[in-house]
Amino acid sequence: MHTNFTPQEMIVVAGSRVLENNKVIFAGTGLPMVAITLAQFTHAPGIIPVFEAGAVGPTLDRGLPLSVGCSRTTSKASYLQGLNTAFELTQRGFCDFGFIGGAEIDPYGNLNSTMMGQFPEEYQKPQLRLPGSGGASDMAASCERTIIIMAHERRRFVEKLQYLTSPGYLDGSEGARRRAGLVGQGPYRVITTKALLGFDEKTHRMKLIATMPGETVESVQQNTGFELLVDEKVYEFAPPTVEELRLIREEIDPRGYFIKRK
Repeated sequence: MHTNFTPQEMIVVAGSRVLENNKVIFAGTGLPMVAITLAQFTHAPGIIPVFEAGAVGPTLDRGLPLSVGCSRTTSKASYLQGLNTAFELTQRGFCDFGFIGGAEIDPYGNLNSTMMGQFPEEYQKPQLRLPGSGGASDMAASCERTIIIMAHERRRFVEKLQYLTSPGYLDGSEGARRRAGLVGQGPYRVITTKALLGFDEKTHRMKLIATMPGETVESVQQNTGFELLVDEKVYEFAPPTVEELRLIREEIDPRGYFIKRK
């Protein structure tokens, strides 16, 4: 194991380890791309990435794509047929996981990546305009499960979102997603700079599964704006290995496009 790593590197390693081999993963720009590539290089060479611009099944060994529309996403792809075809895969149930992020998240895994301010009064002139949905809402609605990556801060983990961009378990009630016409099962994991979190099967509330190195149950809760459920077998997530860090720093993102250096 390695002891000299950044929170971003820890998130990427955790995201990589959560991914299973031979699964179809719909990837967003940035850290999800790095995590998928790391998984392909280590324990899951059979992962099939799907990118919003239409590439399905590429091998990310020609350099890190800078966006979902970068030509590098097409390297050795099974096919390339455009945005509509990529999202059709999710609606037909062929994407096992969607890999997304957000600025705010609530106890039921609903995400805000649109605006900060009062909605709808301040929608046209918000306190802060965020990047928006892109394909995240479609992925959250239609992929079988979603994995969420984000920084862990109290202001981001809130009881009530300022705007709902991407649906999680909505109000948490039984059948809420089905009643809303959403075909995917909902959020699976939330990977942060402080913790690995899941969701309770009955209440659909967020649950602490593991703490990142150096964190405790108490420190995670202190940085969360709502009460977390705590798994009875909560554990400390293993730090990155020397080889995982070498791959990130030397092979996958050597110029630090998405993973900033210390």
